[in-house]
Amino acid sequence: MKALDYLVTFIGGAIIGAAAGILLAPEKGTDTRERIIEALRKRGIKLNRKEMDALVDDITEELSNAVDQGE
Repeated sequence: MKALDYLVTFIGGAIIGAAAGILLAPEKGTDTRERIIEALRKRGIKLNRKEMDALVDDITEELSNAVDQGE
């Protein structure tokens, strides 16, 4: 059971790290949003512009909170 906990923790960290890397990359926000929209559409998830902005804001807030708690 302990190995499963480590695996879940590792995968969760990888997802958060990837999201942080995408959102904090030195790229224009509009370009990043378009990349995220394309990735979601490839997986069958369709969001309008307002929903996408809300999702990006939520992810950014969660990442900021995670970074603040880690310090």
